[in-house]
Amino acid sequence: MNPTIELLSTRRSVPAHLLAEPGPDAATLETMLTIAARVPDHAKLVPWRFILFEGAARQRAGEKLAALVAARDPSVGPERLDEEKRRFARAPLCVCVVSRIVEHPRVPAWEQILSAGAVCLNLGIAAHALGFAACWLTEWMSTDAEAMALLGLAPNETIAGLIHIGTPTIAPSDRPRPVLADIVSRWPG
Repeated sequence: MNPTIELLSTRRSVPAHLLAEPGPDAATLETMLTIAARVPDHAKLVPWRFILFEGAARQRAGEKLAALVAARDPSVGPERLDEEKRRFARAPLCVCVVSRIVEHPRVPAWEQILSAGAVCLNLGIAAHALGFAACWLTEWMSTDAEAMALLGLAPNETIAGLIHIGTPTIAPSDRPRPVLADIVSRWPG
Protein backbone atom coordinates (compact mmCIF):
# COMPACT_ATOMS: atom_id res chain seq x y z
CA MET A 1 0.00 0.00 0.00
CA ASN A 2 1.11 3.56 -0.67
CA PRO A 3 2.71 4.89 2.56
CA THR A 4 0.63 8.09 2.56
CA ILE A 5 -2.60 6.14 2.15
CA GLU A 6 -1.47 3.76 4.91
CA LEU A 7 -0.73 6.71 7.21
CA LEU A 8 -4.10 8.37 6.57
CA SER A 9 -6.04 5.14 6.94
CA THR A 10 -4.42 4.29 10.29
CA ARG A 11 -4.74 7.69 11.99
CA ARG A 12 -6.94 7.45 15.07
CA SER A 13 -7.78 9.77 17.90
CA VAL A 14 -6.61 8.62 21.32
CA PRO A 15 -8.39 10.08 24.37
CA ALA A 16 -6.27 12.84 25.90
CA HIS A 17 -6.00 11.10 29.29
CA LEU A 18 -4.45 8.09 27.53
CA LEU A 19 -1.56 10.12 26.09
CA ALA A 20 1.64 9.95 28.14
CA GLU A 21 5.26 11.01 28.04
CA PRO A 22 7.27 11.34 26.03
CA GLY A 23 5.79 14.16 24.06
CA PRO A 24 7.50 15.67 21.04
CA ASP A 25 10.85 17.36 21.53
CA ALA A 26 11.38 20.93 20.29
CA ALA A 27 12.53 19.95 16.78
CA THR A 28 9.68 17.47 16.31
CA LEU A 29 7.17 20.02 17.57
CA GLU A 30 8.51 22.57 15.10
CA THR A 31 8.04 20.03 12.31
CA MET A 32 4.48 19.32 13.47
CA LEU A 33 3.56 23.01 13.60
CA THR A 34 5.15 23.64 10.20
CA ILE A 35 3.07 20.83 8.70
CA ALA A 36 -0.05 22.07 10.52
CA ALA A 37 0.41 25.50 8.94
CA ARG A 38 0.54 24.07 5.39
CA VAL A 39 -3.18 24.35 4.73
CA PRO A 40 -5.36 26.14 2.19
CA ASP A 41 -5.40 29.80 3.13
CA HIS A 42 -7.19 31.99 0.59
CA ALA A 43 -5.33 35.32 0.20
CA LYS A 44 -2.62 34.16 2.64
CA LEU A 45 -4.42 35.70 5.61
CA VAL A 46 -3.10 33.20 8.19
CA PRO A 47 -6.40 33.30 10.11
CA TRP A 48 -5.05 31.13 12.93
CA ARG A 49 -2.20 30.88 15.40
CA PHE A 50 -0.90 28.50 18.07
CA ILE A 51 -0.71 28.69 21.87
CA LEU A 52 1.45 25.93 23.38
CA PHE A 53 0.68 24.51 26.80
CA GLU A 54 3.79 22.61 27.91
CA GLY A 55 5.38 21.59 31.19
CA ALA A 56 4.21 23.51 34.26
CA ALA A 57 2.22 25.93 32.09
CA ARG A 58 -0.36 23.16 31.59
CA GLN A 59 -1.11 23.10 35.31
CA ARG A 60 -1.11 26.91 35.63
CA ALA A 61 -3.67 27.18 32.81
CA GLY A 62 -5.84 24.57 34.50
CA GLU A 63 -5.64 26.42 37.81
CA LYS A 64 -6.86 29.62 36.11
CA LEU A 65 -9.84 27.74 34.67
CA ALA A 66 -10.57 26.14 38.05
CA ALA A 67 -10.52 29.59 39.69
CA LEU A 68 -12.96 30.89 37.07
CA VAL A 69 -15.31 27.95 37.63
CA ALA A 70 -15.13 28.41 41.42
CA ALA A 71 -15.77 32.16 41.16
CA ARG A 72 -18.87 31.55 39.06
CA ASP A 73 -20.22 28.79 41.30
CA PRO A 74 -18.86 28.69 44.86
CA SER A 75 -20.77 25.44 45.47
CA VAL A 76 -18.85 23.53 42.80
CA GLY A 77 -17.28 20.34 44.17
CA PRO A 78 -13.60 19.50 44.47
CA GLU A 79 -13.87 16.82 41.75
CA ARG A 80 -14.85 19.40 39.15
CA LEU A 81 -12.11 21.78 40.27
CA ASP A 82 -9.54 18.97 40.06
CA GLU A 83 -10.80 18.16 36.56
CA GLU A 84 -10.25 21.77 35.52
CA LYS A 85 -6.78 21.86 37.08
CA ARG A 86 -5.79 18.80 35.03
CA ARG A 87 -7.53 19.87 31.81
CA PHE A 88 -4.32 20.84 29.96
CA ALA A 89 -2.09 18.32 31.75
CA ARG A 90 -3.81 15.18 30.47
CA ALA A 91 -1.17 14.84 27.74
CA PRO A 92 2.45 16.02 27.58
CA LEU A 93 1.51 18.78 25.14
CA CYS A 94 -1.64 20.71 24.36
CA VAL A 95 -1.64 22.95 21.29
CA CYS A 96 -4.45 25.48 21.20
CA VAL A 97 -5.27 26.32 17.59
CA VAL A 98 -6.72 29.81 17.67
CA SER A 99 -9.03 30.91 14.88
CA ARG A 100 -9.25 34.60 14.07
CA ILE A 101 -11.25 36.22 11.31
CA VAL A 102 -9.38 38.71 9.17
CA GLU A 103 -11.65 41.20 7.42
CA HIS A 104 -11.21 40.75 3.69
CA PRO A 105 -13.43 41.70 0.74
CA ARG A 106 -13.02 38.33 -1.06
CA VAL A 107 -12.48 35.81 1.75
CA PRO A 108 -15.57 35.05 3.81
CA ALA A 109 -15.29 34.18 7.50
CA TRP A 110 -16.39 30.59 6.94
CA GLU A 111 -13.41 29.94 4.64
CA GLN A 112 -11.09 31.21 7.34
CA ILE A 113 -12.73 28.98 9.95
CA LEU A 114 -12.34 25.98 7.63
CA SER A 115 -8.65 26.86 7.25
CA ALA A 116 -8.23 26.76 11.04
CA GLY A 117 -10.00 23.39 11.11
CA ALA A 118 -7.59 22.12 8.47
CA VAL A 119 -4.72 23.25 10.73
CA CYS A 120 -6.15 21.08 13.53
CA LEU A 121 -6.42 18.04 11.26
CA ASN A 122 -2.95 18.53 9.78
CA LEU A 123 -1.51 18.74 13.29
CA GLY A 124 -3.11 15.42 14.24
CA ILE A 125 -1.87 13.78 11.05
CA ALA A 126 1.64 15.16 11.61
CA ALA A 127 1.64 13.81 15.17
CA HIS A 128 0.64 10.37 13.87
CA ALA A 129 3.27 10.46 11.11
CA LEU A 130 5.95 11.27 13.69
CA GLY A 131 5.04 8.40 16.02
CA PHE A 132 2.72 10.19 18.44
CA ALA A 133 -1.02 10.26 18.87
CA ALA A 134 -3.38 13.20 19.24
CA CYS A 135 -6.88 14.10 20.37
CA TRP A 136 -8.69 17.13 18.96
CA LEU A 137 -11.07 18.60 21.53
CA THR A 138 -12.83 21.94 21.97
CA GLU A 139 -14.45 21.74 25.41
CA TRP A 140 -16.44 24.38 27.29
CA MET A 141 -13.83 27.11 27.23
CA SER A 142 -14.03 27.26 23.43
CA THR A 143 -17.33 29.11 23.69
CA ASP A 144 -16.63 31.09 26.85
CA ALA A 145 -15.22 34.59 26.28
CA GLU A 146 -13.86 34.97 29.82
CA ALA A 147 -12.11 31.59 29.74
CA MET A 148 -10.62 32.32 26.32
CA ALA A 149 -9.30 35.66 27.60
CA LEU A 150 -7.68 33.86 30.56
CA LEU A 151 -5.92 31.59 28.07
CA GLY A 152 -4.53 34.51 26.06
CA LEU A 153 -7.07 34.91 23.26
CA ALA A 154 -8.13 38.31 21.99
CA PRO A 155 -11.84 39.24 21.80
CA ASN A 156 -11.88 38.56 18.03
CA GLU A 157 -10.44 35.06 18.43
CA THR A 158 -11.88 31.65 19.27
CA ILE A 159 -10.57 28.16 19.89
CA ALA A 160 -10.70 25.94 16.81
CA GLY A 161 -9.20 23.06 18.72
CA LEU A 162 -7.21 21.92 21.71
CA ILE A 163 -4.90 19.31 20.24
CA HIS A 164 -3.53 17.04 22.96
CA ILE A 165 -0.37 15.22 21.83
CA GLY A 166 1.65 12.44 23.43
CA THR A 167 2.58 8.79 23.31
CA PRO A 168 -0.47 6.51 23.35
CA THR A 169 -0.78 4.18 26.34
CA ILE A 170 -3.21 1.96 24.40
CA ALA A 171 -3.38 0.65 20.87
CA PRO A 172 -5.80 2.98 19.10
CA SER A 173 -8.98 1.24 18.05
CA ASP A 174 -11.17 2.13 15.14
CA ARG A 175 -14.76 3.26 15.42
CA PRO A 176 -17.57 2.64 12.99
CA ARG A 177 -17.21 4.86 9.94
CA PRO A 178 -19.99 6.03 7.62
CA VAL A 179 -21.02 3.72 4.80
CA LEU A 180 -20.09 5.55 1.61
CA ALA A 181 -23.34 4.54 -0.09
CA ASP A 182 -25.18 6.48 2.64
CA ILE A 183 -23.23 9.71 2.19
CA VAL A 184 -22.26 9.85 -1.50
CA SER A 185 -24.52 10.99 -4.29
CA ARG A 186 -23.89 12.03 -7.85
CA TRP A 187 -25.25 15.17 -9.40
CA PRO A 188 -27.71 15.61 -10.97
CA GLY A 189 -29.79 13.78 -8.41
